[in-house]
Amino acid sequence: MKDELYVIKPNNVSELLTQMIHAASSNSNVIAVTETSPLPDLTNKKILLAVDLNEAGFCIPIIEIISNLYKKGPSALAGSKAAILIYSPNEYNTKSVAANIIFQLNLLGCQFPGHPVVEAVASLKNFKTWQKTLDLTLEEICLAQCAKLEALFKDFEAPQVDTPYIVALHSSSSETSNTLGLWNMVKSQLSNCVIEELHVENGTVMDCNGCSFKTCSHYSKRSSCFYGGVLVKEIYPAIERADAVIWICPNYNDSVSANISAVINRLTALYRKTGFYDKAMFAVVVSGNSGSDSVAMQLLDALCINKGFYLPSNFCITATANDPGDILKVTDIKKISEEFAENIKYNFKTHGL
Repeated sequence: MKDELYVIKPNNVSELLTQMIHAASSNSNVIAVTETSPLPDLTNKKILLAVDLNEAGFCIPIIEIISNLYKKGPSALAGSKAAILIYSPNEYNTKSVAANIIFQLNLLGCQFPGHPVVEAVASLKNFKTWQKTLDLTLEEICLAQCAKLEALFKDFEAPQVDTPYIVALHSSSSETSNTLGLWNMVKSQLSNCVIEELHVENGTVMDCNGCSFKTCSHYSKRSSCFYGGVLVKEIYPAIERADAVIWICPNYNDSVSANISAVINRLTALYRKTGFYDKAMFAVVVSGNSGSDSVAMQLLDALCINKGFYLPSNFCITATANDPGDILKVTDIKKISEEFAENIKYNFKTHGL
């Protein structure tokens, strides 16, 4: 029996995106949801979003559907999981729009498997790297990736773990960091978990050297990297053990810190050796003024879309706190941190579609 798949798409879809939808849903019982359809109950569903961007990088029908989902409340997609197909008539906006959509749906309770996006730009140049190993046209590679997404998406379930092993990564000062203060509130509520906390100190992690694929693969087979160091000795083994990685990230100019960015960049060697599909990613983000969503989207783009960590529902806790200690003054912060801790623990319990 075929699984039901809710395909959210515009009424009018470009020819290539139509083919992509078919390739990503050929083994499913498709229920189409368009901007003119009554919005069904989308809790506990499998959802495929087909996003057809215009020249300016917008897909108005999808924006309107998501806006209507928000009217249903913060649990509008509780228990659901989703993936995305996205087409652009130029070479812009596919990643940024996909990351934004994932962030918005995640806030409504939706979870995403690792590598949940197939993107196609007008020239299909983004598939050229696959032609180094596949004797296929760019269009054939695109459609093959869509079929692969369907298989991946169909099999995705968050692992059930009695005592999850959680790795928390940060590069902040314990005396002054509001972000660490928020993490400590969350950590105090994480019972029945094993937590390994790693401080990425300044100067201990060099940024990626940009090695060739062959060189990176060579080091990958040894769970190593060109630069070695603390990343290879401590961080790689910890992530290999982890059921979840929590990224503790103050907002630095609407992005993660240089140290955390270097860690993410150098995960490629480990990624080549072992997939991250069975590892959850969570985030703790604190901004002095605004922009926590920018940091959260940077993390999910790099780690879920690109590196393959799966994204649990409501993966990120955010707050605005400027001066040292201000995190304690945030309204209902204790309750918010307790709820986030419960969400982390819930991710590993028996639940699903």
